[in-house]
Amino acid sequence: MAAGSDQPILIKKIKKGGGGGHHGGAWKVAYADFVTAMMAFFLLMWLINTTSPEQKRGIADYFAPASVSETSSGAGGILAGTALGSDGSKSSGSSAVIEELAPSSQNPNDGDSSEGSKAQAPADPDIDADLKREEAAFHSAAQSLRQALQDMPELAELSKNIIIDETPEGMRIQLVDQEGRSMFAPNSVQPNDRAKLLLRAISKVINQLPNRISLYGHTSANSDGSRPESDWQLSAGRANASRQVLQSAGVDADRIYQVSGKAGSEPLYPDDPTLPGNRRLAIVLLREAPVLPPNPAL
Repeated sequence: MAAGSDQPILIKKIKKGGGGGHHGGAWKVAYADFVTAMMAFFLLMWLINTTSPEQKRGIADYFAPASVSETSSGAGGILAGTALGSDGSKSSGSSAVIEELAPSSQNPNDGDSSEGSKAQAPADPDIDADLKREEAAFHSAAQSLRQALQDMPELAELSKNIIIDETPEGMRIQLVDQEGRSMFAPNSVQPNDRAKLLLRAISKVINQLPNRISLYGHTSANSDGSRPESDWQLSAGRANASRQVLQSAGVDADRIYQVSGKAGSEPLYPDDPTLPGNRRLAIVLLREAPVLPPNPAL
């Protein structure tokens, strides 16, 4: 053999990997993207079902290309430089909806706005003070009546028959019928014993204030929804009989301003005029109209 044939022979063995190795985490990324997309889809469906038509129009106006108006300023087109003027690209879309809903600061009259501001008389601090005192007196009277209903056992069970609230007319105390617990006998103008007990308790609150009083009688519709003609006389008679009970309990007759019957014309529950709660007596402590200062312009 030749001398160069003495070099060692190297044999390289290559091992091929099997088919059961690890595949990596690419599938996790794809699955996470799928779950995120489904969550976004269901969130979009929920938002579509919960938004009102006005909100949907506002969102549509915000993203619609029609909200971008053409203008002569700049180079023209969608990306043109524009100002925030009446013809700029910011003048329509959702901003226009907001401006429509916002109250106008201009005087509705055609005259100068300065003349309109001059016509408005400045607020009188004395009138404001009188109104605050009246509100405080109403609040104190309402608290006194509620406390009386809690302190007297015979009145505690009747507390659900009384509703006290404030209206533009004044503080209103309503004696409302409940199911199985009425203030008047059927087709009778005379209040029953529980109504007389409540009226005497109310008279003590009325005597704490100098305000005049209006009494209104209300009836409910029949079970078939009809309203008899006699309900006008019935509601007026109940209001008048209640007036007599108040006067016998110490309320001065000169403080009675109005006694009227409204039948079923003003139901407490308009959705169901046949409910017993529509039969009620309303006693209103009237707000005293403030004396307006003389107008120097007249």
